[in-house]
Amino acid sequence: MLWLKALHLIFMVTWFAGLFYLPRLFVYHAMSEDQTSRERFKVMERKLYFGIMTPGMVATFLFGIWMLHDYAWAIYGTSGWLHLKLALLVLLVAYHVLCGIWLSDFKQDRNQHSHIYYRWMNEVPVLFLVAIILLAVVKPF
Repeated sequence: MLWLKALHLIFMVTWFAGLFYLPRLFVYHAMSEDQTSRERFKVMERKLYFGIMTPGMVATFLFGIWMLHDYAWAIYGTSGWLHLKLALLVLLVAYHVLCGIWLSDFKQDRNQHSHIYYRWMNEVPVLFLVAIILLAVVKPF
């Protein structure tokens, strides 16, 4: 069980690293003024999203579901904290998909947002991280 938890946490950290960094890349991409920089950001964003973030998310879910199946649901299945954590994870996946939409917009040179917008959106995963960790560790209800 501890191996599952460790792998779940390793891939969660990987996923969140991407969730923190990709919007920061969007900030710089939105501010870039030359074609060479814009093309470089497109490569970096694509590799981060498809090479690190998405595999990290998938592995996080695989190990999380495995833990739910083997252990957590039997013990905590009726606990409110677990249901709220799972609901927050659904919203976090929606944010991940939204990052993919922004990635596509940048790829096609259709970005509609300023660097300030992405600076604010860069803070969203922090709120998710704090809430999810507090729920998983403290189990308040």
